[in-house]
Amino acid sequence: VGGVAGRDGPVVVMLDGELGGDIVDIGDLEAVTITSVELRLPGDDLFDEPALRRALASLWEAEADTAGLAIDALHPLAEPRRDASDSWVLAELVAGGEQYIVRATRPPNDPGVVVVRADRPNRWDW
Repeated sequence: VGGVAGRDGPVVVMLDGELGGDIVDIGDLEAVTITSVELRLPGDDLFDEPALRRALASLWEAEADTAGLAIDALHPLAEPRRDASDSWVLAELVAGGEQYIVRATRPPNDPGVVVVRADRPNRWDW
C-alpha cells in the first residue's frame, strides 16, 4: 500500500516491479493473512521428489515474509505426511499465537502446478 486518502479510501496500491501506483477502492482490497498467502510453483517433481518436497515449507515461509507477515515459529516435518486429500503436510506453523499447518497440493484443474499454503489444522490432518 503506497498511501490512503482518508479513512474510507481510496488506496494507492503499488505492485511489484512498477514505479507508479494504482488507485483502488478500499472495498476492493483484502487483507493479507497467513491463510491467504499461496505459493504456486510449476513442476510435478516438487510434489513427487521427497528432497524437493521438504524444501517447499521454507519457500512458503520466504513468500510470507515478503508479504510482511510475522511468523512466530515454523517447524518443518522431517518426513512430510500424506493426508487424505492427496496432499502433503509439510510443517507446523505458529503465527499470532495460532496454530496452522503448511501443506502442498496439486490442484486437479491445474496439472503440473504445486500449491503451497497454510491452513488451520483439522482432525483429519494427523
